[in-house]
Amino acid sequence: MTIRILAIDDSPTMRGLVAAALEPAGFAVHLAEDGVDGLASLPAADPHLVITDINMPRLDGFGVIKAVRASDSHGSIPILVLTTESGQDLKHRARSAGATGWIVKPFDENRLIDTINRVLGL
Repeated sequence: MTIRILAIDDSPTMRGLVAAALEPAGFAVHLAEDGVDGLASLPAADPHLVITDINMPRLDGFGVIKAVRASDSHGSIPILVLTTESGQDLKHRARSAGATGWIVKPFDENRLIDTINRVLGL
């Protein structure tokens, strides 16, 4: 089974880096440019895991987390936050909203893959 990941980030460079890290590791990566696009992509992507940035236009990562958690079909999937932010208050807010984990940019490819595998029990 191929693991599907929905990666949501407003930076085209960051989306490219995430795809470049995960696709060679065997993940199917669906990309979205912001929270609104990510939520619209959710049904078709049908991901096993969501990776989201926090600071994005139209709908930020906190809104993404809350909306995914409220979804009947995807409410229980893991959500990793991938962001430049590292403040404890933001981490607490993300966890309170339902985030599974937090990774600070720039990310280490192997650590990201290891985190995904651990969170998914692979």
